[in-house]
Amino acid sequence: MSTPRNVPSSTSSLHATGGQGSTGTPSSTPLPVLRTPMLDRERNLFAYEVLFHREPGDEESLLRSVLSTITDGSMTRLVRGNRAFLNLPAELLPEDSDVLLHQPRLGLVLQPSVANDPELMKRLQRMAERGCQFVLEAGDTDLEASLSLQGLLQMAQMVRLDASQLEPDVMKARTESLHARGIRVVIGHVDDHETYERCLALPVQAIQGRYLLIPQPVAIPVLTANRMSILRLMGALQEVNPGPVELGAIIRDDAVLSYKLLSCVNSAYFGLPRQLKSVEQAAIFFGVTRMRNWIETMSLCGLDDQPPELLRAAMIRAHMCEKLATGMPDGGPQTAFTVGLFSLLDTLMCAPMEFLLSHLTLAPEVSGALMDRSGPFGALLKEIITWEAGEMTSERAAPQRILRMATVYLSATQWADQVFASAGEKHKTS
Repeated sequence: MSTPRNVPSSTSSLHATGGQGSTGTPSSTPLPVLRTPMLDRERNLFAYEVLFHREPGDEESLLRSVLSTITDGSMTRLVRGNRAFLNLPAELLPEDSDVLLHQPRLGLVLQPSVANDPELMKRLQRMAERGCQFVLEAGDTDLEASLSLQGLLQMAQMVRLDASQLEPDVMKARTESLHARGIRVVIGHVDDHETYERCLALPVQAIQGRYLLIPQPVAIPVLTANRMSILRLMGALQEVNPGPVELGAIIRDDAVLSYKLLSCVNSAYFGLPRQLKSVEQAAIFFGVTRMRNWIETMSLCGLDDQPPELLRAAMIRAHMCEKLATGMPDGGPQTAFTVGLFSLLDTLMCAPMEFLLSHLTLAPEVSGALMDRSGPFGALLKEIITWEAGEMTSERAAPQRILRMATVYLSATQWADQVFASAGEKHKTS
């Protein structure tokens, strides 16, 4: 996903403290942040960028909250211990920045404007000398043509170029020039597959953009044997109204899927009072509809040729849809889960959505949400897509809604990471 220009979102225990609640005690509210992946040339995770939603006047509170999440380990849990770069205004950095220096996997995204602040430049230089990693946000600025930016270039290990603002020949020239200087290049705002293919021809370290969530155009959809098997399984789960026994029978011949499913439901995340030993027992305990959703989730984790971050994105959407649908009529949250999970089915399966839906028997409100974002589930999906693009700002949503989305995103990332870890060792270290 590309770098949103304004942002919100969260993780496992990213909570801001320090404000006062109505009772006079310190309040604990979700810190709205968004993690967006930078993928390497093999489409594996290179690093996360962590962006923070902020409103004018709350800079001091934001800084206090961010430093707190770094100190207590919440930030590390959000990025699962991977390399991450915080997109935080450098002007907010405290004089004593040791909290970052003690976290070698955490770095900063720097804006060119910091070069105009001599005191801040001295502080950044000290941080660089002590090993802090920087990504310099170049956008469409020609860094090498500016004498005032040479100091920043010498400190930064990486430079990010903006594919949406640079002509292909300019992007190529700047990438090659930076690479020749030993500076690694990240290209952001790569929002279509044509641009992505151009980036692959360049000496880049990582690529970041919405291309990850967009299906590749295909003239004639052809499903591999693995994808067809997954689609048949989904079709069987949707065509009938199975009870626990029928649900177990549908996946009985898939020992791997059954094992992954039971590993997930018996994990410490759910804290069950006793171990569930069969799919039938799990369906009775959790409910058939919920188990059907989880079987579909686990089956998609079998798409080994897809980037793990794409699969995580589908899971996060599913969980967010489910939680935001709380209060809808019976079955609403579970139906919303399906909408969220299937919203990236065309990208995951490399086939048009209309073609895939022709193989599934879905309720009209689900098909409508997936095809044209219609109905209440379509509205939920549009809201989540706005959130993940970092476009849910105070101009478009009430503060309470932003906090609600932050809470739900927090839960969704934690759940998706847990489920993904249960799906197999291959994805655990991505």
